[in-house]
Amino acid sequence: MAAPVALITGAAHRLGAHTAETLHGRGWNVVIHYRSRQEQARQLIDKLNRERADSATSVQADLTNPEDLARLAKTACNHWQRLDGLVNNASVFYPNPTENATEDDWQGIMGANLKAPFFLLQHCLPALKKSSGAVVNLIDIYSEKPLKDHPLYCASKAGLAALTRSWAKDLAPAIRVNGVSPGAILWPEGDAEIDPNYQKAILDKTPLARTGNPTDIAGAITWLMCDAPFVTGQIISVDGGRSLNM
Repeated sequence: MAAPVALITGAAHRLGAHTAETLHGRGWNVVIHYRSRQEQARQLIDKLNRERADSATSVQADLTNPEDLARLAKTACNHWQRLDGLVNNASVFYPNPTENATEDDWQGIMGANLKAPFFLLQHCLPALKKSSGAVVNLIDIYSEKPLKDHPLYCASKAGLAALTRSWAKDLAPAIRVNGVSPGAILWPEGDAEIDPNYQKAILDKTPLARTGNPTDIAGAITWLMCDAPFVTGQIISVDGGRSLNM
């Protein structure tokens, strides 16, 4: 029997890479999308293909480019002639106070976090319907309780949460659609890096009093993809209880 196939966006590192490895460990073939992390993507697919031959491939694409998005979907669906799962993991995160936000900020954040998942799913829809597939969107606890000075990011994730529930109704019974909403798992990097004092404040509001592990997110995604045939339209918070105290 042919292995099921998942396309995971932003899968060359961090949570996306952990998700790819976890699904691969459950017998899935994986299409690793990346934008600029070519070497990390190559290392990951080499590792997975050593574990199981011809089980992983990668595709470079700028998710804000409509032509790249269409090419990504076509390549993912055609490589093994099927697509059983889509994980919309890739996102853009950085502060942009309203008074300073630009059209480029709007296009970049909304384009990557909201527009790209919508049209990527649209492109993948025939293959997912054929396989009675599953979709998991990475949301954020800030979609419900906004983070200061991140209005566009929070709005984009709130929109993706709404899409998740809309798709669950519209695409049933052929396709299940769910979301995973991480709390403090991996701290942001680069320009979006969070001040250590703020990190401590976040953990002080987290009942489990610690950060989570990437495997917590990968496990939740994998459960929704593999082991939850009667679950759709749900957004699962994996946050150590922090959403109780926001």
